[in-house]
Amino acid sequence: MLLDELDKRILQQLQHDASLTNHDLAARVHASPPTCLRRVSRLMKEGVIARQVAILDAEKIGPSLTAIVEITLDHQATEKQLEFESLVAREAAVQQCYRVSPGPDFVLLIQVADMPAYHALAHRLFATQANVRNVRSFFSILRSKFETRVEL
Repeated sequence: MLLDELDKRILQQLQHDASLTNHDLAARVHASPPTCLRRVSRLMKEGVIARQVAILDAEKIGPSLTAIVEITLDHQATEKQLEFESLVAREAAVQQCYRVSPGPDFVLLIQVADMPAYHALAHRLFATQANVRNVRSFFSILRSKFETRVEL
């Protein structure tokens, strides 16, 4: 899909603050409210705007442990990769899952309350799975940057 300059201005504003009213958004991108509403509706319908969410600060909610986990499978056939992706997709603590190359087969970003919670998740997802050959975990001691915006 080709995005024109107005689409990009709209997307930049929404990435910064998706709670803007249509009127405020239109004023910020220098468009009429009806035009802005049509554009946002089209961008949502076409899947450019996948969803609108509130981003929470996990540390303000309670104890939090972030793990970055590398997974190597024994068998990398497409069906085996899809099985693993399906397994981790059902786990709420797995926030992100990437197939990567070269190196491990997957990199996961996991958010849990503490080390016992991570241990239970690791046992459930990795230790009991016959196709998981290697697990390498890294634990965050400080998050110095977190961003959700996509460069336009």
